[in-house]
Amino acid sequence: MKKIEHIGIAVKDLEKSNELFASLFGKPHYKIEEVESEGVKTSFFEVGENKIELLEGTNDNSPISKFIAKKGEGIHHIAFAVENILDEVKRLKEEGFVVLNETPKKGADNKLVVFLHPKSTNGVLIELCQEME
Repeated sequence: MKKIEHIGIAVKDLEKSNELFASLFGKPHYKIEEVESEGVKTSFFEVGENKIELLEGTNDNSPISKFIAKKGEGIHHIAFAVENILDEVKRLKEEGFVVLNETPKKGADNKLVVFLHPKSTNGVLIELCQEME
């Protein structure tokens, strides 16, 4: 793994949260993007060399809406940048981690993504990200 790529924060209202985090960071978000396949609308902030991703569910069945209903707003996942997502999935499976989607899928911010189950990572949802070429 190369670095923390971003930290994802589940929010109920993306517009209000964008205002809150713009005040916190002293600058606006740089991108809003919807990932229809995941039922999520995202907003990204650059904070130094890292990013914060705000996530709002676009329907009641989206993973983010379900997360908020169960746990409330807050940190949803930590994403790590990787060079080769397929090699990293293979390595982590061999180490005993539970992979939620072995086939990378298109995520926000021009990334291929794979998630590790929180039960195998001390309760933290981990996202692996590889820049799409």
